[in-house]
Amino acid sequence: MSSSLQLAAATAILALTYAAIVREAVNRAVAALLGAAVLLLLGILSQNEAVGFIDFNTLGLLAGMMIVVAVARKSGLFSYCAVRAAQLARASPAGILAALALITALLSAGLNNVTTVLLVAPVTFIVCKELELSAYPFLFAEILASNIGGTATLIGDPPNILIGSAAHLNFDDFLFGIGPVVAVIMALQLLASHLIWGVHLKADPAHRARVMSLNARGAISDPYLLRCSLWVIGGALLAFMLAARWHLEAATIALGAAALLLLLDNLRRPLERQNDAVAEAMSEVDWTTLFFFVGLFVVVGGVEKVGLLALLAHSLAHLVHGSSPLAAGAILWVSALLSAVLDNIPFVATMIPVVKAMAPSLGGPEALRPVWWALALGACLGGNGTLVGASANLAVAGIAAKNGVPFRFFEFMKLAFPMMLASVALAQLYLWWRYF
Repeated sequence: MSSSLQLAAATAILALTYAAIVREAVNRAVAALLGAAVLLLLGILSQNEAVGFIDFNTLGLLAGMMIVVAVARKSGLFSYCAVRAAQLARASPAGILAALALITALLSAGLNNVTTVLLVAPVTFIVCKELELSAYPFLFAEILASNIGGTATLIGDPPNILIGSAAHLNFDDFLFGIGPVVAVIMALQLLASHLIWGVHLKADPAHRARVMSLNARGAISDPYLLRCSLWVIGGALLAFMLAARWHLEAATIALGAAALLLLLDNLRRPLERQNDAVAEAMSEVDWTTLFFFVGLFVVVGGVEKVGLLALLAHSLAHLVHGSSPLAAGAILWVSALLSAVLDNIPFVATMIPVVKAMAPSLGGPEALRPVWWALALGACLGGNGTLVGASANLAVAGIAAKNGVPFRFFEFMKLAFPMMLASVALAQLYLWWRYF
């Protein structure tokens, strides 16, 4: 097959895969895996190339933290956190909505956003069950907050790590370079969530009174496992923050934490019961979401191999004509729109050499600083545009589906996409104001 035919075929497969996901004609994991299979059958990707495009770090991070959450849940840890969070907000649904979103954003800035939502989502379901509220508004707000918070720091979102490494930007550079606009965007997001959801959320006074009267400590059902969970989760969070210094990947930390917590939980059991306990924890892993990621990584890898992403990137570079404001604006918006439908990691990896090549025409490497910020803001904030825009979105959708709360593609997009556009527009104003 010629290169032009491969380009057309890979692009068509990507479009058809996304059409199937959007229309929800079939399960999204089935659609993604079928798209990946067709790429291999047509010879656009070899089996080794397909495997190479699968981000096992993301898969390992998801699987490991799902196991940690499954084991820790048995101790009553999340029930305790849920009761305390609800009581601190006086059992006000609007207050809880804002508090959980803010906590999600802050944790996502210090950790990665996928880990954060896997820890916060179980708390959300417990709170909503006690107040007999739909969990959807809370989870929706947490998804957007996780991607916004992750934008602020070097370690909050994988694209930032790639950009920081390529442009020699450190943690403080990100925090002070784009942290201010992220804080403003998050504040406005909290306001929007309150106006859309918070003012309409009502809990029965009897349910609120019951929550306020709950004994949070009484929710702890296994003190030994609680202590183990706190030590393991705390150690994992510390390791995530020091991962770059220790040369560790997120998957290594998450799977190591999962194995350690399983070991500590099973030390007190006879061998014949250990197998059942491990199988129970493994059953909590959302395999549908993991296999969806496998298929999606391969499908996006197909269009990356045939040069579609590189073609878009170089076309963009040609259009800016050496203008720094135009370059930053174009990269911001293209990154945001493409990251809403594509994995932002391969896109950012493709864009990095293109941005570097702009240096002579823009006035040297120092002139690239606002362009790097535009790439980071667009790639990270764009993930809020659709349900498939970021790993955190799909992780929450998978957890929600297992708890009977469906996330529909268009239902999510009709609110999330305009919010994403508004946040990117604010980022555009910030870049012009501060850097030009």
